[in-house]
Amino acid sequence: MTVIQKKAVNPIAHLSAEDIETLGKELDAIRERVIADRGERDAAYIRKVISTQRKLEVGSRVVLLFSLFPPAWIVGTAGLSLAKILENMEIGHNILHGQWDWMRDPKIHSTTWEWDHVSPAEQWKQSHNELHHRYTNVVGKDNDLGYGIMRVDEDQPWHPAHLGQPFYNFVNACFFEYGIAAYDLELREKLKDGSLKNDPQFRANLKATGRKLRRQVLKDYVLFPVLSGPSFFHTMAANFTANLIRNLWSHAVIMCGHFPEGVETFEKTSIEGETRGEWYLRQMLGSANISGSRLMHIMTGNLSYQIEHHLFPDLPSNRYQEIAPEVRALFDKYGLKYVTGSLPRQVFSAWKKIFRLSLPNRRRTAVIEENPTPALVPAGT
Repeated sequence: MTVIQKKAVNPIAHLSAEDIETLGKELDAIRERVIADRGERDAAYIRKVISTQRKLEVGSRVVLLFSLFPPAWIVGTAGLSLAKILENMEIGHNILHGQWDWMRDPKIHSTTWEWDHVSPAEQWKQSHNELHHRYTNVVGKDNDLGYGIMRVDEDQPWHPAHLGQPFYNFVNACFFEYGIAAYDLELREKLKDGSLKNDPQFRANLKATGRKLRRQVLKDYVLFPVLSGPSFFHTMAANFTANLIRNLWSHAVIMCGHFPEGVETFEKTSIEGETRGEWYLRQMLGSANISGSRLMHIMTGNLSYQIEHHLFPDLPSNRYQEIAPEVRALFDKYGLKYVTGSLPRQVFSAWKKIFRLSLPNRRRTAVIEENPTPALVPAGT
């Protein structure tokens, strides 16, 4: 296979096709062992997290009834921010991945759960579970990579509009749930190809998103402020602030999972005829972790273990920390780079890359080499 390389080292050149398939079998073994071991301690974990989140939200909203007083506003806003983060990240995201479907609990199931988010659960599952996880970091296939508004790889042609991508990314971070809703609707693609009026499925999805948006707005900016009486505007401001904090946090966590330096992107042609072992390898090369405390991991929805999550998106999130040492040992065994770092380091790295790719390539060199091994070829190599 002829590979056009811009880097001196192809990170998978040392692996044979047999190596890759053996790696896949070792990862399958980890997954099968966890599935066989799922049980009461896992069920107890998610039920405890849900109970804690609901108590935190109710308590915070009660405090916000008195948000006319500054201390109550601060305490209520902080508590509500944490509750919203916990609901979106460790609860909603993971339930909608089907991580807890094995419990057969209709209240904690991917087919019945609706989350505190503008994007309807069904639409998010289609764009995230079916597309993002299938085409992780494949440029032109995985729209989660840059959300269609950013240049994400040096191979992509530069346009003067890319100069604004740091600003686009900041605005997207502030209003992340609305950006995700637009992305789930494929709004940019529909505007581009002019199919907005001619696509009945889009119109149906748009109506569903409109209904969900109205419920969210009425809940946070009408119902709860009205219940606060004289604290109406203070409670409204608290809800806006909590949503803003939740959006900034979730955007940062997700950006750190696929965009720091050292994470690979892939060409469309690289996944043609992709085997299970090659799919696993793409998840390993296309994801990055965040180091931190147990509390930090819970608040990220355990997406601080993004590598483990992308390898095993349907395993209970509380198991990612447990299997991470085994996964990292496989990285070492097969000579692969396990990209991880603290939250500040990964955020800085991701933003640095966003600024760098907003500018034209400084120089472009191509080195052609023969690589007879894997069909998996990072776009950035």
